[in-house]
Amino acid sequence: MTNKNPHEDSSCPVEQDVLEESSEEILEEIEQNSENGFSEFNFSEELIQTISDKGYSSPTPIQKAAIPELLLGRDLVGQAQTGTGKTAAFALPILERLKKNVGHPQVLVLAPTRELAMQVAESFRTYSAGHPHFKVLAIYGGSDFRNQINTLRRGVDVVVGTPGRVMDHMRQKTLNTSHLSCLVLDEADEMLRMGFIDDVEWILEQLPEERQLVLFSATMPSEIRRLSKKYLNSPAEITIKATELKERLIRQRYISVQNVYKVNALQRVLEAVSEEGVIIFARTKAITIVVAEKLESYGYNVAVLNGDIPQNQRERTVERLRQGSINILVATDVAARGLDVDRIGLVINYDMPFDREAYVHRIGRTGRAGRNGEAILFVNPRERSFLSNLERAVGQPIEKMDIPDNDLINNNRIKKLQAKLIKAASTERDNPEEANILEELIKNVEKELDIDPKDLTLAALNLAVGFNALLENGNEDWIRQSAQRNTRNDRRDNNNKFKQRRRGDFDNNRLEDEMDRFRVEVGHRDRVKPGNLVGAIANEAGLKGRSIGRIRIFENYSIVDLPKQMPDKVFQALKKVKVMNRELQINRAD
Repeated sequence: MTNKNPHEDSSCPVEQDVLEESSEEILEEIEQNSENGFSEFNFSEELIQTISDKGYSSPTPIQKAAIPELLLGRDLVGQAQTGTGKTAAFALPILERLKKNVGHPQVLVLAPTRELAMQVAESFRTYSAGHPHFKVLAIYGGSDFRNQINTLRRGVDVVVGTPGRVMDHMRQKTLNTSHLSCLVLDEADEMLRMGFIDDVEWILEQLPEERQLVLFSATMPSEIRRLSKKYLNSPAEITIKATELKERLIRQRYISVQNVYKVNALQRVLEAVSEEGVIIFARTKAITIVVAEKLESYGYNVAVLNGDIPQNQRERTVERLRQGSINILVATDVAARGLDVDRIGLVINYDMPFDREAYVHRIGRTGRAGRNGEAILFVNPRERSFLSNLERAVGQPIEKMDIPDNDLINNNRIKKLQAKLIKAASTERDNPEEANILEELIKNVEKELDIDPKDLTLAALNLAVGFNALLENGNEDWIRQSAQRNTRNDRRDNNNKFKQRRRGDFDNNRLEDEMDRFRVEVGHRDRVKPGNLVGAIANEAGLKGRSIGRIRIFENYSIVDLPKQMPDKVFQALKKVKVMNRELQINRAD
């Protein structure tokens, strides 16, 4: 197979080792060449047919840039958000270059979570449909180790696994890496966040020197950049910014609501926004259970996905969501990565994610496969300051949305009923005998009651609606009160924060809602000022300065209020941060 040199082809945006063009230039160039489709890569007929059967007609920006480089066997660093098509960007050229009848793993893909490992493995199986002799295996904790060993002994070509389980197999000599030609690090930043980087480096040290290394990451923290410089050989570097979310037509909105009204607001959103597949993200496992139970009491078909759910049950739940036997999934961030279900039309962030990367990954569950998507974020008044941070992450504003009122809900219910009626009227019953029986039944009722056909139609609709009220007539006072309170709180909070920062008034000992209190080991003796602490903490934790609460400085230490649910990784990093040449040594205040 002859491949074009991407450095001589204007269709490839990569120049030498560094992608120098702006994101806008890349997108413009790709639009101009999008009609070429995947045929420009000179893939085999089998692979082109598989891509066509999958419904792909044009490569995404990350695919357009990465595939030519990977076909040449180059190392590559790709920065792209989830949902941009990066799995196909590395899977397709890797499959094209696989050798037949090797009998040992040729490709190893490392993924941070079991869910992502399963998803990537499934993608490889799908793309290799034209090459049934290629074997793919996912290895991860929670699945049977002996079964994995037996499959490896029979021979596989592609192994996708989590770092811990891959290390277990390598140490027991059940995973032969001597024939590896390619290693992919997928979502490297997440592996860093989860503490897997040391494991990844150990794996890298055991691999053959002559191999292709591909690294994909949504962000490029310094540790990931160090890793790429140490192990990759003159890599091509490709950056597709988060503005790709706009290309995927994800409408993003937020609702300002007090915590006490969140469940009520959630129920109204589900009523007003008609989507066939919904994922609701909650901060903790306990919240997922509470929310799911509440929705079940309302009559919704709902399932839970969190860290306490056994792996085999997780797989069944995702499959039920994919097939449509359940429509609503309430999940923690365990499902934020690797969950690829095309029918998800709505993502609801029931709880504010702590960091912007988590937000991007969450909303990336919708707007897939060329479909429109919607993401709605619940924000309590004290979390409003986080919004601008999230907007920068996605490169677009997040619209304000009011809590749906009765009129909006009722209009939506009527539209749903009308759609069902139209579908029923335009669809013939599969069994002609049953259709004849129903027709005879209608005639009998008309004859017995001497009823007008219009009245009979209304009776049938009443039967279809059931005992539940068609129209929502619930009390709306709490919605109006909530909206008014939010407005007042926003003004008061902004004024208070401004005044406090101007006066240095941190003497109020009241701990704000949604905040935790911490002690840091720097104080007046170190000549530290509030601005020093705000700057150091904000930079390390990725917070805006105004998200940091009250600061009180004493002789030998200081007290700082920070947002709740701070990730442990961030907390540990803050301990080593230096202010006025002294480590913070941050700890929770008694």
